[in-house]
Amino acid sequence: MSSSFMESPSYLFTSESVTEGHPDKICDQISDGVLDAMLELDPFARVACEVSCTTGLVVVMGEISINRGYVDIPSLVRKTIKSIGYTDPAYGFDYKSCGVMVAIDEQSSDISAGVSTALEARNEPTSKDDTENLGAGDQGMMVGFACDETPDLMPLPMSLSHKLTQRLAEVRKTGDLPYLRPDGKSQVTIEYSKGKPKRVHTVLLSNQHSEDVDNETISRDLINKVAKEIIPEHMLIDTRFLINPTGRFVIGGPVGDTGLTGRKILVDTYGGMARHGGGAFSGKDPTKVDRSAAYAARWVAKNLVAAGVASRAEVQVSYAIGVSEPISVSIETFETNNISYEKIDELVANHFDLRPGAIIRDLNLRRPIYKQTAAYGHFGRDELDLPWENIDRAESIQIDAGI
Repeated sequence: MSSSFMESPSYLFTSESVTEGHPDKICDQISDGVLDAMLELDPFARVACEVSCTTGLVVVMGEISINRGYVDIPSLVRKTIKSIGYTDPAYGFDYKSCGVMVAIDEQSSDISAGVSTALEARNEPTSKDDTENLGAGDQGMMVGFACDETPDLMPLPMSLSHKLTQRLAEVRKTGDLPYLRPDGKSQVTIEYSKGKPKRVHTVLLSNQHSEDVDNETISRDLINKVAKEIIPEHMLIDTRFLINPTGRFVIGGPVGDTGLTGRKILVDTYGGMARHGGGAFSGKDPTKVDRSAAYAARWVAKNLVAAGVASRAEVQVSYAIGVSEPISVSIETFETNNISYEKIDELVANHFDLRPGAIIRDLNLRRPIYKQTAAYGHFGRDELDLPWENIDRAESIQIDAGI
């Protein structure tokens, strides 16, 4: 966060979201659907599942190692596409007629060896406990963020963008706006004043629609039945609305744009308000720190903000593949901290164990809980009861911090 954001009397910041019918999100949901199915059969399954979709075709690729059971991947793909709403051949892509190609191999033995037995355990054998032995499933740096702009401690532009796309899906599925189709996007620009949200500057909504509806109707409905249902009235001050600005959005979904797993990483996280490292999330089991450590970093940041340590917190954790202990842990508060940086570092070290095995243990990640995160964001989802959204350590942090 630049100093101009915290100091400027007028600073514009924009985030976006997409609906579950967006091509990239179709792929994310299929990837995480495969992951959940594998974890349901074998909590220790190693999964890296990538998906691409285009007109008439879904390709499921990756490396999966599972000790027991079988997953009918083509059936899972079709069920997912149906639940999203691609049920009519008139859309150009539907669950019945699309082809499904599966190309799955086992996890590399080289990667598996380093993850199953961390460098520390190889050099100095300790125990058979997964917490001690598990090495990071990849190298890289993972980032978590929290701020006090919303009750769920998320950036306001991202929070509103997700709520708008969820509302687009709701009015489509309930039949309130029957001309809408599954593909859609939102974008929200907030005007900040000295780091605090002041008003909603611009709302952009684009949604695929049938041919028999005019732009005036779409614009009126999306403003009144979507935007104004979600955005607080006191934030709508001289707000600009842009609705389907190309003038036509009949061709959409995989027909209009090829989809790919992991391509909406800023939608999945903080809408650009925080930095991002590592890789994407969907289709990866929790030994992949791209996912689990990003969740843990959010957990740390959210508990710090909930405890009143700072009003904004960004946590970066870095790893080496096959090594258990993090290479580095850094916390940035953008000068909003109420205690010293040294004390914050001490609190994080004392209250959180960021080794991959400990993250999996403390957040109970070997469960089929991931498909529900594949659309509308992985963070700030209070309706889902996600473990990394718990502020279960905020009180003890507050006590130790003397706040």
